Amino acid sequence: MGLVTLACKAHAPWPGKHLRKGRAQTMLPLRPMNRWLCTLLLAACSLTAMAAPDRAAADDMDKLLADKGLRAHLEGARQSVANTAHTVADQASELVLTSMGFLGVPYKRGGNSFEGGFDCSGFVRAIYEQTLGFILPRRANEQAAATQTIDKQQLRPGDLVFFNTMRRAFSHVGIYVGDHKFIHSPRSGGEIRVEDMRVSYWSKRFNGARRVAALTEPSTPFTSTLPANDLFGPPAPSAAPAASVMP
Repeated sequence: MGLVTLACKAHAPWPGKHLRKGRAQTMLPLRPMNRWLCTLLLAACSLTAMAAPDRAAADDMDKLLADKGLRAHLEGARQSVANTAHTVADQASELVLTSMGFLGVPYKRGGNSFEGGFDCSGFVRAIYEQTLGFILPRRANEQAAATQTIDKQQLRPGDLVFFNTMRRAFSHVGIYVGDHKFIHSPRSGGEIRVEDMRVSYWSKRFNGARRVAALTEPSTPFTSTLPANDLFGPPAPSAAPAASVMP
């Protein structure tokens, strides 16, 4: 506040007349610019005084966190969240890259191997098991029941997409790879390929999106309560759209 007082005094007018060397001189009135300068300085000091308690409170909080040993804990938590996000992104990328390596593998009803071929749910199960060591259920509808429901707008690479291709829910499944596309094993006589979900056939039959919630957790085998030979099939050959494999 002393600085403001000195500044305002430096620009203030002398009252009445001022004697200098024996002669009376009349001082000019204070100019508007000088008045504004004083006002701004006063405002700045007021804001500084108001901010001081906030800084003191922040310092007290930092000291409390340090005394309780919480600062390191909070930093560790932040780092853990960041590491988890990177891990999930890396795993999703690996899932997509691994699935692309199966392009062209023939469809086989009940198939579970690269050499013999896959059906839709067998392909999804094999990709998750081979890439992450996570064992999904064998049937498409069981995979839908065992995973987390998400909105279509929340889809990200590695998520599962389901379709009603046999007049029953979750009768077909594929892996979302991004940009509205998914990879799947389509039907008898077909082979693993990438298709666009916006194509009329698939958009009309879209049945829901799922995410494997335990993506970064240790795998837990799933025991089906349904007959092993009662597997859902893929879309009927006559209803399947033309292939649209990504380059």
